[in-house]
Amino acid sequence: MKKKTILSGIQATGNLTLGNYLGAIKNWVKMQDEYDCYYMIADLHSLTVRNDPEVLRKRALQVLAIYVAAGLDPDKNTIFLQSHVDSHVKLNWILNCYTYMGELNRMTQFKDKSAKHADNINSGLFTYPVLMASDILVYNADLVPVGEDQRQHLEITRDIAERFNSIYGETFVIPEGYIGEQGARIMGLQEPMAKMSKSATNLNDVIFLNDSPEDIRKKLKKAVTDSENCVRYDKENKPGVSNLMTIYGLLEEKTMEEIEQEFAGKGYGDFKTAVAEAIVKKLQPLQQKYCKLLENSEELKAIYEIGAKKAAERANQIVKEVYRKVGLIVDE
Repeated sequence: MKKKTILSGIQATGNLTLGNYLGAIKNWVKMQDEYDCYYMIADLHSLTVRNDPEVLRKRALQVLAIYVAAGLDPDKNTIFLQSHVDSHVKLNWILNCYTYMGELNRMTQFKDKSAKHADNINSGLFTYPVLMASDILVYNADLVPVGEDQRQHLEITRDIAERFNSIYGETFVIPEGYIGEQGARIMGLQEPMAKMSKSATNLNDVIFLNDSPEDIRKKLKKAVTDSENCVRYDKENKPGVSNLMTIYGLLEEKTMEEIEQEFAGKGYGDFKTAVAEAIVKKLQPLQQKYCKLLENSEELKAIYEIGAKKAAERANQIVKEVYRKVGLIVDE
């Protein structure tokens, strides 16, 4: 049977976090044998905010190194830089012409990011969902691993695809969202009602994948809990503890009930220590492989060049079909 296709990616801005790993990359590793996976470094999406060019290039290679260090096998997955596959941008313009202003005006992420970057509310930020739709549809992805905060973007992708199909006939697969049972939304250590973010201004709110063991332990000691001093899962009334339980459960492959039993009669000090050590144990081998990859630029270059070539072979065929259907002259 033909494997279903999955597409996902992470922007090349900021240091990746434990939330990126547990909410996305860890699940991607589990998918690589079952699906035909395309994982990109979303460097074009990163341009909606101002970046130092050298830093952006460095970040892109760091994200690529994290992908591989975390367990994504370049022989099993297509791993590439978004900007190295021209078909993303080619399809983007076509789909812009089939997307309505009213649809984009309803995007809550545009409103949120505009508030955060009031000095740079650019049209790229406004049409970001159309480029995301192009990323997905240019591979006719069946599934897209998304967090809850990305569901609106997936819905507009489906609307654009259905609109195009209704005009020109069956062209695009209508993608479905793929959300893991747990870990799709890892929250901050200081603000457990908000998603852990690599752009956090409070560094104690986030565990970065390149944090030292000492920093991880310090951040866990400061993590927000509550006054009950009881390890019990209750997202509404105990968001801090519940978030730490989710992290611990994903790392140690334990259920919330098993964690409650493990720490019955123990206080938050013991629990935070256990969570910190679980994080350190998981990240140390990842960090070691990550550092070795960054030292070998030729290996990273080979990975993204092979990945881009493979991705382009598929994407170019889909763009050619779209061009023909909308009336553009396409050389065979």
